[in-house]
Amino acid sequence: MEEEEEDVQLPIGRPSQYPYTPSISEQGSGLGPVPGPMVSATLGRVMTALLNAKPKKLQDSISRLHSPPKIAASVTASLEDSLWFLHKYIGDAGKKNEALDQVLIPMIEHLLRARDLKHGNQAMVLLNWLFQDDILFQYTVGNLAGIIMRRDDRYVALGWCILGRSLIEYENAVKNIATDGIKKKYIAMLKMFCSCVTHLLSITCNGSNLQEGFELPTRLSVAAADFILSLTVALTGKDMVSSSSDISKKSSVLNAKNRPIASLSVDTSDREAKTLSKASELQSSLEMKLLLWDHLDQLMILVQRLTAWNRKSQPLHARGLERVFKWLLETKKHYDCFQNRADLEMVKTGALLLSSCWKHYGVLSHLEDNNSAHQYKELLDQYLSGIQFYADNHAEESSSNKDSGVEIIKFFLNCLSLLLGRLDDKKFRTAMTDFGSQISQVLMSQLSCADEEVIDGAICIFKAVLFRTNLSKSNLEDNRQIEAILPSLLHLLDERDAAAKAVVNLIAEYCSICPDGWCLQEVLKRIDSENVAQRMNAVDVISDLIHISSGSVNVLSQEMWQDIANHLLGCLRNENCAIQNQASNLIPIIDPALVLSALVGLFFSAQGKLQLSASSTLMALLINHRQKPEVVCMLLDCLSNLCLNPDPAVSSSGNEDGSKVDADRLLKLLPEWAKTVEDWDVMVGPLIDKMISEPSNAITVKFLSYISDYLAEASNLVFHRIILHTRGVKIVDESFSKWQGKEDASNDTMKWEHSLFSHLCPLLIIRLLPLKVFDDLSSPLVYGERQRKCVVDGMIFTLMYFLFISIFSMLSLRFIPVDV
Repeated sequence: MEEEEEDVQLPIGRPSQYPYTPSISEQGSGLGPVPGPMVSATLGRVMTALLNAKPKKLQDSISRLHSPPKIAASVTASLEDSLWFLHKYIGDAGKKNEALDQVLIPMIEHLLRARDLKHGNQAMVLLNWLFQDDILFQYTVGNLAGIIMRRDDRYVALGWCILGRSLIEYENAVKNIATDGIKKKYIAMLKMFCSCVTHLLSITCNGSNLQEGFELPTRLSVAAADFILSLTVALTGKDMVSSSSDISKKSSVLNAKNRPIASLSVDTSDREAKTLSKASELQSSLEMKLLLWDHLDQLMILVQRLTAWNRKSQPLHARGLERVFKWLLETKKHYDCFQNRADLEMVKTGALLLSSCWKHYGVLSHLEDNNSAHQYKELLDQYLSGIQFYADNHAEESSSNKDSGVEIIKFFLNCLSLLLGRLDDKKFRTAMTDFGSQISQVLMSQLSCADEEVIDGAICIFKAVLFRTNLSKSNLEDNRQIEAILPSLLHLLDERDAAAKAVVNLIAEYCSICPDGWCLQEVLKRIDSENVAQRMNAVDVISDLIHISSGSVNVLSQEMWQDIANHLLGCLRNENCAIQNQASNLIPIIDPALVLSALVGLFFSAQGKLQLSASSTLMALLINHRQKPEVVCMLLDCLSNLCLNPDPAVSSSGNEDGSKVDADRLLKLLPEWAKTVEDWDVMVGPLIDKMISEPSNAITVKFLSYISDYLAEASNLVFHRIILHTRGVKIVDESFSKWQGKEDASNDTMKWEHSLFSHLCPLLIIRLLPLKVFDDLSSPLVYGERQRKCVVDGMIFTLMYFLFISIFSMLSLRFIPVDV
């Protein structure tokens, strides 16, 4: 049956057609002959009867089985007859090497349809009964493991993963039904399922959809990932029961017969039997752990996929998975180099370490959780107690023991991230209500740890706890916990250590969303402090705050930004070079309107060091906004205002009275800015417009003269703008007349009257351009549409040009202010 492209849209109630008919490709798959039509029809009726029976009734029928009846494939056959027919069919199929798809696929499809029903465990009842026979178990599980790798059917694969996980987690998956058969063959079943891990991992890796830049899993990939997690967690020995217990019982029974004869030897035999039983269980357990170790590479790939899937919806959980992956990688590098027989003990050590940690990591990584979500309070208490215990008891120990304690704390922090990160909104709020204070206290104690990974893990959890980033809709309506812990966090800014480095970003994030600005003011106070550590930490907070707010929806108020700008400008006077350089790097990022005027004033400071710092900062600001003509125009306005109204507090170099500002000293730096402009098409228009609108502004004229070589590269744009200006009055008048809908001859007398300077301004702009812009005689903007036979005499053109320049220079001297 063809499936839909996206298994997330598959109907869970896909109709099952009994009897199951294999496809032609399956008939030729090498699994032996296919049963005849009569046997297939009978088997179909048998499976229908068994799967439609209530689980309790089915169990009762199994318990009444004694001797095989005379099988007559009638429609009215009892459940006992159907069970015996199924028993005989599987036995015969095993002898003939026939596929069991007609038995197993109906079970899989029935499980999918009845997954959410109260009485839907018929498949588990049947498999538990079949597992009690060694031969039937081997052939049934072998065929079950082969289906997922043999059949390319997404619906069957989805049901297979769910059925397989139910078998592995049988104690939690089913209630009120017998599971002794599954329990007896549990270890053997796990070993056979391990052969499917590689194929299921390929399903997991190929089962992602890209949405808004994030990877999201399909239903099938979720089921496949959860199956691998359940299988690998089971290999750690969780709820694992070895069949050797049966041998122990049998030995006890045999020795009981000899008890009256030699009680001492019997007691010795009992002890030996128990010892052998424990040794066998330990050997089997170690074998499972080594099998888990063999799948370490697959675990790493799986964790990477889980990280990608959780990055959008559960960021804290994803961060926990990232640290788990890093730990797996380090463990592999450390122990995987031991391959010789002499190093077998080291490999065992690595397998035991992996098993002990993966038992928790695997359970907490499930995408669809069946059990641990109900135990989150107990697990929270366990992990918090573990962190507190090792933090208290390993503080005074040797360095080797300290390292061991730190690794254990990392483990608990990872578990805490995975657990808190996967809770839904309701459980997370409940957890914060019950454990919020305890979590904050435990994490605060870890911020002073010397290990950066511990601090990073604690900070990630801190953010989720304080800002509720784990919730689908986070807010600060209930900020009592933040207000309670914030003074302690701010106190960490008093020292220049790892703890201060850790809380910098945390405080910056809170400042970015704090509506009243109290936290920001506390940080800004530390910039004015005499304590160097406080000043440096406060500037670090401001740095993170600027970067966070630049792309954040929660925008700081204009007053807050102005306070930040003023304090950063003050840092340019700071004697500490690190603070000064950091401020110089931050000022160009913020809004130029907040700093440009003050920065121009500092540029003309009499203090050489401050002047140099302001100069580099100003250039960085211009380069950072190099494609914004409004910033350059703002700079010219600030410089013009400073020239017209000198600030007595700003003394220009060489002028003791501070009455005059040497504007050329700043304008000479602007060609360096002009080199970085990538698109002059954006810049030319506004700059020419400013020159035309302010023809008497000598600062603008000088500025254009300094960048004339760059204007020459865009001379066509300059000429085009000048032509538009000269035509502007006429175009505006005509447009206005048409809009009025009337033609009046009297409008001819209404013309704009400009000053002589206004009319000469376009000529002044042309005068500023280098002579080479007139070399192109074919330019229609400069020379118009010339006739082909017309030749311009170079000497006449040069004389006319210099005559024009002479006349214009005299006019310029008359109208340009001399004192500028």
